[in-house]
Amino acid sequence: MTARTTQASAPAARRVRISAGRVVIRAELLATATADRIWAALPIRSTAETWGQALQFETPVESGRDRTARALAEIGDLHFWTENDRVLIPFGRTPISRAGEIRLPSPCNVWAKAIDDVTLLKDVAPGEKVELTATT
Repeated sequence: MTARTTQASAPAARRVRISAGRVVIRAELLATATADRIWAALPIRSTAETWGQALQFETPVESGRDRTARALAEIGDLHFWTENDRVLIPFGRTPISRAGEIRLPSPCNVWAKAIDDVTLLKDVAPGEKVELTATT
């Protein structure tokens, strides 16, 4: 008799689609509690707001600050602003950035990594509809 080896299959990647005005980007969720809460709340519909070179929108999600929280952002990271229950996606300088950085309003949780170019969000105007949905 021979021993059988089984290989555990990796969990499927969780991906979202963010439609804001005519712009669409995709992102892959990280393995965090904030990402889990956002995933459970999908679909999320909101209204676009801009803050310098960042898109933000309200969500029904509540989450405390976690180990991923950062005050300085990297392009391509999707953030959750815990104090205001908002998704925040920076694609350049914010009004409080210093030279060579992208500064967030406070430390924000990183919950996803963009698959597509987030600088496309520069074409989204305040007041446009935003929809965050699950995708494959």
